[in-house]
Amino acid sequence: MNDLNATPFNETTADDASSIAAQRAVQLASTTLQIEADALIALQNRLNSEDAASFAVAVKMLLSCNGRVVVSGIGKSGHIARKISATFASTGTPSFFIHPAEAAHGDLGMVTKHDVFIAISYSGEAAELISILPIIKRLGVKLISLTGNPQSSLAKLADVHLNLHVDKEACPLNLAPTASTTVTLALGDALAVAVLDARGFREEDFARSHPGGALGRRLLTYVKDVMRTGDAVPCVTPETRLTTALLEITKKGMAMTAVIDAERKIIGVFTDGDLRRLMEDVRDFTQIQIADVMHKNPRSIRADQLAVEAVDIMETYRINQLLVTDEHDRLVGALHIHDLTRAKVI
Repeated sequence: MNDLNATPFNETTADDASSIAAQRAVQLASTTLQIEADALIALQNRLNSEDAASFAVAVKMLLSCNGRVVVSGIGKSGHIARKISATFASTGTPSFFIHPAEAAHGDLGMVTKHDVFIAISYSGEAAELISILPIIKRLGVKLISLTGNPQSSLAKLADVHLNLHVDKEACPLNLAPTASTTVTLALGDALAVAVLDARGFREEDFARSHPGGALGRRLLTYVKDVMRTGDAVPCVTPETRLTTALLEITKKGMAMTAVIDAERKIIGVFTDGDLRRLMEDVRDFTQIQIADVMHKNPRSIRADQLAVEAVDIMETYRINQLLVTDEHDRLVGALHIHDLTRAKVI
């Protein structure tokens, strides 16, 4: 009976075990990050000393490539190789990944003598890679190897070798590729960054490779792509009565109307804000012409300018609408800030 009324021993033990497990997990995570950080620092030190010349040769080789950069590896190295290839491709260097086993069964036909081949294997002895390298060399393809062993078969076959050596893996068993794959990925990024810088790769170039991304939309979207045109653009002539102009503003839903002459040249604008200020002093709008109350020389933008420039103008002058002109300064469209938001330029 006394045992039945006692505090449950198992619940306390479970809580303690959970706390200990959590501490262990955090400790392992911290150790993993430290090991991988140390490996990256060691890689950096090598690049600044004994590997500097090899890295420079590799970059020069990639820059002079008239074909594609072919990246290959198997297992975890294959996963890293795919990412490295994708980074090259997105930063101005045509590239693709090839699986070494598939290469041995026909995919080598995608490789030409104008390409540069990057082979990745930490041991430098991956049989699938080693088996296709004689054919790669026979084609006259330049070979860059990334291994953790400068004396490996892959390192010796390469035109230039880059050392991935790590003192230990972050895996407690020192078996699972962890620190070594981190170093490989970082070295691939270093190559891609060095090459894109040497090519003079710019934001505009990056945007062309990423038209679906935020930067692509900002740098590739023009005013003409998002502006309102035709009957959707509110406009009146200078002699239009204010009451009629207000109907135009309401109908077109842009909270403003442009005022144009016979040649569609912009001579003014009238906004909802102007109306609110006018209501403080004027009670009878029926006899007022829009020319008497409009703002002259309003802000405008050309249709062939970038939409992001329209955003800058709106933010600078704290306005929500912008008139759009052609090369002859004639009204061809209008922009509301909501149009830019919908187009995800903002």
